[in-house]
Amino acid sequence: MCGIAGVLTLNSSVTPEDIVQVHRMTDILRHRGPDSRHVLHDDRCALGNTRLKIIDLSSNADLPMTNDDRSVWLTYNGEITNYKELIHKFSLDKKYRFRSTSDAEVLLRLYEEIGISLLDHVSGMFAFCLYDVRKAKAYVVRDFFGLRPLFFMAKENRFYFASEIKSFLQLPAFRGELNHEAIYHFFSLAYIPGSLTPFKDVTEVRSGQLYEVDLKAGTFQEREYYRVRYLPNDSLDERDTALRLHGVLLDAVRRNLISDAPLGLTLSGGFDTSSLLALTKELYPEREVHTFSIKINEPSFDESRYQKIVVDYFKPVHHEIVVNPQDVADNLLRHMAYLDEPTGDGAAIPSFLLSREAKKTVSVLLSGEGGDEVFNAYETHGAYKMRRLYRRYAPPFLRRLLREGARRLPTSYNKLSLDFILKRFTEGAEKSVPESHLFWRHVLTDDEKRRLLRRPPDDFRETVHYFSDMFDELDFADELNRISAIDMKYYFVDDLMVKNDRTFMAHSVEARFPYMDRSVVEFVSRIPPEMRLKGLRRRHIQKEAMKPYLPKEIYRRTNMGLEMPHSIWFMKSLKDFYGKYFTRENVGRSGLLDPAMVEGLWQDHFSRKRDNGRALWCVLNFMIWFDMFVWKKDYKNYLA
Repeated sequence: MCGIAGVLTLNSSVTPEDIVQVHRMTDILRHRGPDSRHVLHDDRCALGNTRLKIIDLSSNADLPMTNDDRSVWLTYNGEITNYKELIHKFSLDKKYRFRSTSDAEVLLRLYEEIGISLLDHVSGMFAFCLYDVRKAKAYVVRDFFGLRPLFFMAKENRFYFASEIKSFLQLPAFRGELNHEAIYHFFSLAYIPGSLTPFKDVTEVRSGQLYEVDLKAGTFQEREYYRVRYLPNDSLDERDTALRLHGVLLDAVRRNLISDAPLGLTLSGGFDTSSLLALTKELYPEREVHTFSIKINEPSFDESRYQKIVVDYFKPVHHEIVVNPQDVADNLLRHMAYLDEPTGDGAAIPSFLLSREAKKTVSVLLSGEGGDEVFNAYETHGAYKMRRLYRRYAPPFLRRLLREGARRLPTSYNKLSLDFILKRFTEGAEKSVPESHLFWRHVLTDDEKRRLLRRPPDDFRETVHYFSDMFDELDFADELNRISAIDMKYYFVDDLMVKNDRTFMAHSVEARFPYMDRSVVEFVSRIPPEMRLKGLRRRHIQKEAMKPYLPKEIYRRTNMGLEMPHSIWFMKSLKDFYGKYFTRENVGRSGLLDPAMVEGLWQDHFSRKRDNGRALWCVLNFMIWFDMFVWKKDYKNYLA
């Protein structure tokens, strides 16, 4: 895995200062690729690359890379998982003289062979810029499902791009003006959605999109080259589908295990990571496999019992990382320096700690992220199904009584407590499908956000439009398929991949996601939703496919998900955060947040009137991000 940065000139020429700036943009990404760093340039562009050596550990695979006559250049971050198959499919080894055994060179040669239509054939995760010298064109591309990050900034006849936002902060042209709309939506979602970033100057390239840059004409155009399509085949037999799904998963894991560097697996004790370990052991029974687990030191958040069941069953070389409140306090600032943007994901610091420990042993980790989205395993997916039954059979007066009763339940801060589930479900069930899907996950309502923000952004549309607009635009007949597509486009890319990519790459560890392999996603998209969510049984077809290979306790357990108990820890060990971070001066420093509203959130939380742990965590992370990247601008002090 790597870091990329570059500048493409728009009807102008590269200057010595441009080259210096690309060196700076690349240098700040050294954690993404500590093994080599290079910059190539001509009179039209400058391309930078840091490299983490994973496939072909020699310098022959260093990046950026050019073809033999230097007519095609590539700066690249990713892994093409089917690169070996592509060599044979297009007879590339018979037509070109390969200098390396890397997947990057296969991508370069495939472009020579068929041009940018290579995107129809590759699978894997990537963000790259291909520069065609003869055409004076460049293609800036992000993979199908947003597994690898990519951002750009266009100004002063320049198109800048990079793997991380912090690269743009090295540029004199970067103004640093806050994007208030992004912050507004953050306090609903706990992540920044779509192409927005915290800064107005910087735009995120979306999954399945590319920018075609005409350097001679001085223009660039955005194009969607890929979109997940749900085309269920209602004639599929469940037993046969489960058998075929097992084969598809096995093949995806096989391709994702290819590495010349040491490789391991994350192990939560949940169904997804346990299945990856089972498939790995099926492929290579004698192979020594390292697994890494997080143990949250809080009873209702602790999955270590299930992790032990899996470890005892498969006998990997296991590493347990225990997370205590002090670990959170100690790593709060450092993890934010790598994230580049505020996040409310409570698993970010645990993920940061896991990858730090894993780096002592491996450079690659297979992750179970994506399994919940692909196979409909989230509680909100089950709630969608329950909502239909609830609205059909419970009359309005009864639903009103249930809502009122749920509101009076005492607040518990345990994970997925009964009062939380009932309060969220009974309120959300009265809304439309996309509105309920947001409500069941929201941090603050739009009314609460307008009271939190000192200058209410009256011209911003409500956050729910991200979901409702996409829900209405999709032509999938089944509503569950539309919800799945929304989760992949927003929550998966803008929350989970920010957490996974930045926290893993902070320690130079490559994360891989077999469930988001193109072959898996496209196979599952043809499975009828009734097989994925059968009745109220989530991930049904996945469980049937893996049932013979897992301990019965794992097969039977419900979904949990890694989360930090900030609601509980704010009441106990992290109580001192109030005096350290939530003072009126700190809250008011950004000019965006109302200190009185934040104080009200804190007091309501401590008096147990309401669980505001997630909202307070979002406020805290925003304030720390603001101090680090806007006020003090001292983020470099926390980079290793």
